[in-house]
Amino acid sequence: MKTFFGYVRVSTAKQGEKGVSLQEQRDAINRYAQRNGLQISEWFEETETAAKRGRPLFNKMLKLLDVGRSDGVIIHKIDRSARNLKDWADLGELIDGGIEVHFVNESLDLHSRGGRLSADIQAVVAADYIRNLREETRKGFYGRLKQGIYPLPAPLGYVDMGKAKVKELDPIKAPLVKKAFELYSTGKYNLPGLIDEMYRIGLRNRKGGKVTQNGFSVMLNNHFYIGVIKLRRTGETFPGSHEPLIAKSMFDRVQRILDGKTNTGVQKHDFLFRRLLKCKHCGYSLRGETQKGHVYYRCHTRSCPVTCVREELVESAVLDKLLQLQLSEQEETYLRQELARLKQDWGKEQEGQISASNLRVSQIQDRLDRLTDAYIDRLIEKEVFEKRKSTLLMEQKEVEETLTGLQDKSSSVPDRVTELVELAGSAYSQYKTGFPDEKRDLLRIVTSNREADGKNVELRLAIPFDGIANRLHISNSAPYRETGRTIDSIVSKLVDSVKIQTSPRDPDNNTPETGLAA
Repeated sequence: MKTFFGYVRVSTAKQGEKGVSLQEQRDAINRYAQRNGLQISEWFEETETAAKRGRPLFNKMLKLLDVGRSDGVIIHKIDRSARNLKDWADLGELIDGGIEVHFVNESLDLHSRGGRLSADIQAVVAADYIRNLREETRKGFYGRLKQGIYPLPAPLGYVDMGKAKVKELDPIKAPLVKKAFELYSTGKYNLPGLIDEMYRIGLRNRKGGKVTQNGFSVMLNNHFYIGVIKLRRTGETFPGSHEPLIAKSMFDRVQRILDGKTNTGVQKHDFLFRRLLKCKHCGYSLRGETQKGHVYYRCHTRSCPVTCVREELVESAVLDKLLQLQLSEQEETYLRQELARLKQDWGKEQEGQISASNLRVSQIQDRLDRLTDAYIDRLIEKEVFEKRKSTLLMEQKEVEETLTGLQDKSSSVPDRVTELVELAGSAYSQYKTGFPDEKRDLLRIVTSNREADGKNVELRLAIPFDGIANRLHISNSAPYRETGRTIDSIVSKLVDSVKIQTSPRDPDNNTPETGLAA
């Protein structure tokens, strides 16, 4: 009696549970073998699609047939064997070589011209069915994306709400994922340290275990958390309809850290001015070291002149700068009056800024529409289209965040100006009484340039604090004669600074750094 292999296949494990199961195929093949006096010597069960090549068991079976381990193979249907023409061609070569191939559902003589032609036609039809199915699936996939719906499993921190529905925030994991972004954005954690810390806090993956380093890398790079859907495979971007978990400003800072543009790492020594001082010649950070009971900050670039400053000298320069921010009693009185007037007039200006932001959103949407039309008309290449589309979506996200801030009644420009004034007035005392971390945070906000040249320290106050420090001088260094004129200038600079900070960046212009915390 001739021996034959039995081959059964389903595309997925789920399909094996529903529809034509593996057991049903087995039963049909056994009945066929009994009717025709054939013996099954070995079974090959596979859970792989036949639409593309690479099925390990199918390829193994073909090799065994090629070396004569069996007289042939019995398969349930033609589309169970191959839905791509390359595998069908490989099977045809075995048939031409004398290997018997039987299909239970199709009574075909594959060694006759008519039977072979009929089988070829059915194989082509099966391949075309897959092409059409793939095209329809792709249409549905991109249709969801254009609606702002992510058609793939929800990333960590979100939950799936069902087919064709927007992902929603996971009430348990979303705050933890947000905390992970916040911790990493401080620059105090590397990925292994962040993994351990978040596991300690309670963040778990879908299986209840520790999130892996690759998992954190994917999460921290995922635009989904700022409300934008970006396909990793193609680089295509789409505006999402789901609620963002973090602000774009925080996401951008995390990207700078991941790209190595912001220094991070676990600190072995807690020097007061670590990573705050740079060499004026090479631009690299000075390293703190202890020598004879004193802390020195030294440049280790061999090509630079010797730069080594003592910590006491740096602190003296810092205190001198912060002392310049203190206002007199007369200045404080007039300043309070100006701030009160600013709050009264802010309503109309706020409405104007909201209108301007709404107009900006509309303009960006118009540019996106024109860009899409240009791509449809084949005026630009896909690569250029995706790059410009991604830039516009990021810009739109910035404007929308600015608009949200303007509409937030709890944090207006006058309120932020008041906070800056209070910070400037108390900066000296805060520094004197603060802990090292608090002192460093304060200097990052108030100063923008901290350089050392040899044994000299050069500090520059950030905008608008430099205007407060230099309030007694106009452009030609002559003293102001009126306190009112001085305060008007201070308030004007503070307002401009806050507006710059809260306004979206124009990609065609370079916005000066303010030194303020985002």
